[in-house]
Amino acid sequence: MPVKLSRKNPVVILAADPLARIPWLVHGFSTRSGGNSRVYGGNSLNLGFTQHDSRAAVERNRAAFLGKLGARNGKQPWPLLALRQIHSDLIHQVAAPSKNPLAGDGLITNTPGLLVGIQTADCLPVILVDTKRKAVGVFHAGWRGTVKRIVEKGAGEMRRGFGTLPPDIRAAIGPGIHNCCYAVGPEVRDQFSSQFAYGTELFREVEEHDEVREKYPMLFLTARAPGHSVMPKKIYLDLAEANRRQLLAVGVLAKNIFVSPLCTACHPEQLFSHRADKAVTGRMMAVAGIRLLR
Repeated sequence: MPVKLSRKNPVVILAADPLARIPWLVHGFSTRSGGNSRVYGGNSLNLGFTQHDSRAAVERNRAAFLGKLGARNGKQPWPLLALRQIHSDLIHQVAAPSKNPLAGDGLITNTPGLLVGIQTADCLPVILVDTKRKAVGVFHAGWRGTVKRIVEKGAGEMRRGFGTLPPDIRAAIGPGIHNCCYAVGPEVRDQFSSQFAYGTELFREVEEHDEVREKYPMLFLTARAPGHSVMPKKIYLDLAEANRRQLLAVGVLAKNIFVSPLCTACHPEQLFSHRADKAVTGRMMAVAGIRLLR
């Protein structure tokens, strides 16, 4: 099916500078820009088979995305292997496309000419690259996967499958929701605190504001309960730092970890955000693959 894109709204793919310098690596983080999906505003590059979008539009979007990446053998694009994501720590080692969709949240491979990808719309996409043994991994790290140590386990699975050593890993944490916007409940903080010695350091508290209280403070000082009660505090999670800490814990060098500064919730015009778009949104994709150099 031919892909028609407006020149005014081209497909934009973000790259992590440290990974872009690896000659045999193909990688990228998609954005909202470009594409054929109209259900999320304008012509957007939704790469997920969501309930709101048509399958035909998503397939055209994926074709445009792969074309922009330049991952092809002659005129034939590389096969793309994605997952039915379930917010888990389940990781699959793959060497070829699967006939049946795999369930999990991580893919690793050392097979050239195959793209592995995960989808996000606030959760973090993480790419790991073994620069010595030419292996890659992609991981979907929401708070549930993070508390289950998915990237930590991903590095371990790459070592088990390919002999990957942590000092040889280059890591890129792509765009996702940051601690400026990622408000969570106390139960999330409790789970992190029970799993990590540094768990409480990943959170910050901010007292909620009430414009009426601020404008008429005396009214609330003299009011009866609960008028004078203390305003509740919001709890914010630094998901990127949580994943960076896990990579450091397994031996990845700090200088080899790239963290995107882009917050999906702050930039819904550029990136899909489940929270900013009030749950009606598309999906971005982070992919990695190995180019067979001659």
